[in-house]
Formats: sequence, C-alpha cells, structure tokens
Amino acid sequence: MASLKVPASVPDPCEDAEQLKKAFKGWGTNEELIIQILAHRNAAQRKLIRDSYAAAYGEDLLKDLDSELTSDFQRIVLLWTLSPAERDAYLANEATKRLTASNWVIMEIACTRSSDELFKARQAYHTRYKKSFEEDVAYHTTGDFRKLLVPLITAFRYEGEEVNMTLARKEANILHEKVSGKAYNDEELIRIISTRSKTQLNATFNHYNDQHGHEIIKDLEADDDDEYLKLLRAAIECLKTPEKYFEKVLRVAIKGLGTDEWDLTRVVATRAEVDMERIKEEYNKRNSVTLDRAITGDTSGDYERMLLALIGHGDA
Repeated sequence: MASLKVPASVPDPCEDAEQLKKAFKGWGTNEELIIQILAHRNAAQRKLIRDSYAAAYGEDLLKDLDSELTSDFQRIVLLWTLSPAERDAYLANEATKRLTASNWVIMEIACTRSSDELFKARQAYHTRYKKSFEEDVAYHTTGDFRKLLVPLITAFRYEGEEVNMTLARKEANILHEKVSGKAYNDEELIRIISTRSKTQLNATFNHYNDQHGHEIIKDLEADDDDEYLKLLRAAIECLKTPEKYFEKVLRVAIKGLGTDEWDLTRVVATRAEVDMERIKEEYNKRNSVTLDRAITGDTSGDYERMLLALIGHGDA
C-alpha cells in the first residue's frame, strides 16, 4: 500500500459518504472530489464508506457512481471501489463472457493472488453470480486452455517459506524433459505449475536454470505463435516475478497502437495496494520514461488524474 497517499488522520467514513453524495448533486458531478476521497482510501476504508453511504441514504454507492460517471474514468472508479474479492469476481466473470473473453485475465487472477485472496474471489463469485468461477471457466474454455486454467483457479497453494530442495531438483528435471519434448500440455507439467507453492516453484525454476543453463521462460519462447504456450509462459512469469509480467502488460497497453485502457485500468486498480512500487521500479528499468510520465502522455482528464493518484503520483 506504499503507493497510496493515505492521510495521516483516519478519515471518517460517514463524512466521506456525505461528501460523495454532495459530489453527485447539482448540474455536474464533482469528479475532483470523488478522486480526492476514493483514490486515497484503502480497501477497508472504502468498504466502510459504502456501508455508511447505504445506511445514510438507502442507496448503493456503486450504482450512483455508475450512473454519474462515464467511460474509462467510470470503470476505474467502480473497479477501485469494489473490495479486492468482489473486483476479482467481476473481472473473472467478464473474462468468461463471449465479447470480453480473456484467458489471460483468468490466468492473471489465478497466479498473482495469494491462496486466501483467490479463495475469497471464488466465494465472491458464488455470491454475485450464483454459480462457481471454476464451472464458468470450464464451460467457456476448451482443450489445453481448460486443462491449464481449471487447475490454476482451483488451487489452494501452501503460502509458507518451506522448500524441499530434493523435490525442486527432481521437478526441475521433469519440467525440462517436458519442455524439451514440447509436451507443454503434459499432466505432470501442469500438476507442478498448478499445485506447488510459489516459494517451492521459485526453487524449482532456479534449479532449472542452474542445471540447464537457461531459464524455463526462455525455453518456452521457441514457438511464439502458439497461444497456449504464450499463456503458459505468462503463468510461469506471474508465479515467479509478477512485477515483470505487469510491467509488460502496462508497457504494451501504453505503447501499443492506441492505449489499451482496459488493461491499463485493470492493472492499476488491482495492483495499487499490492505491488505497484515494484511494478513502477520495473517499468522505470525497462523504459526510457517513468510510469507516471507514460500515463500522463497517453491519458487525459479525470481518468488520468485517478490513475496517477492510484500509482502514487497524483496531487488530487
């Protein structure tokens, strides 16, 4: 949460709710006030604001934000105001819909959240959509994509620091054997990637590098036209070094032909309270411009101001 400018004094959620209600009144919405409040409150504080708003006005803050705001600014404010579990459930559901389908978003949620965060996202999915995340993913994917994604989203990985080095060496060799043979959809490869703790996997990937002279990510670059292989490679990067994965998503979103606002919005909204500082450092290393400068050069208005506030460079 280091990237968020949280005021030194604890804000009063009732006062915040009252100010937000005022922001909606009159001829125009006061977007600046919305940014000033919501962009500088953490997840627990935002939940209290929503509860206070409902208690004071009998209305849903999210619905009012939805009706008052528009375009990319609306999307980032709504995603940010949701709890992390609700947000993941919403993004996951969106990723299983035909017009917004994205195996990458499903993989991203599965591989970059902690076991507890992923479990809470699946619970939130049950509550909101009256079905399970895994049944929707299984229904809306096919072949190798289903074979990889369903185990990833149903995983509940060990979160501790214990590492079995003998196992790491053994499984590094299994991975190398499967990758060398281009058996990218092999059950053993998927079992290792989808069940081992991230600490154990890092030890396995390090052994892979030490024993075979190159990283597993490099060995998976051989067939770059294979969409499944690209997803598998990204999953390993998310498990190993998520900041590198997210830096690349941001770089492509900003530097591509026209800004990909959906990717930019998703990464900022989901990582601002997690590892945005590391992502910014990675971005600064890989690019000739800092992330805040890149955002300023590629976005504008309230959307730009909200993004900058969330990554820690806003004056709002």
